[in-house]
Amino acid sequence: MSQLLTIAASEGENPLIPPIPELVIGLIAFVIVFGFLAKKLLPNINKVLEERREAIEGGIEKAEAAQTEAQSVLEQYKAQLAEARHEAARLRQEAQEQGATLIAEMRAEGQRQREEIIASGHAQIQADRKAAASALRQDVGQLATQLAGKLVGESLEDHARQSRVIDRFLDELDDKATKAEATR
Repeated sequence: MSQLLTIAASEGENPLIPPIPELVIGLIAFVIVFGFLAKKLLPNINKVLEERREAIEGGIEKAEAAQTEAQSVLEQYKAQLAEARHEAARLRQEAQEQGATLIAEMRAEGQRQREEIIASGHAQIQADRKAAASALRQDVGQLATQLAGKLVGESLEDHARQSRVIDRFLDELDDKATKAEATR
């Protein structure tokens, strides 16, 4: 490489420095091309860049506005969701309370009806027992009177006497039945 420099220096021309007329023509051409580009192309480039910048800034502003609106809607949604959950919990609690109250009322009503049915049954049984005892007393009394009349050989038609004998006989039977139940 040093040999090339020595050859170029001996010829008197520097290969790195162009001749002056070429330099002037190149400079004039450069100024013309630069002027043309600056006059025609640069405003269009600046216009496109400005439009892109405005579009980007507008897009950013729109995105920020959309994000703010979305955040607001999200907060409203969360608030509504929390309120709906609270309302659902309250309704569930009310339903449970009403259910418990209804169950208690139904139990009380069932208990009351059961007691009425039992009391009615006991009253009916008591009435039937009295009616059966009365009918039995009459039948036993008539049979006893007829049997006694046949045994004695005379009629025991005296009603007062007949009632006393029958009552005494039945009272004795009741006493025996009561004593038999007590010993069990």
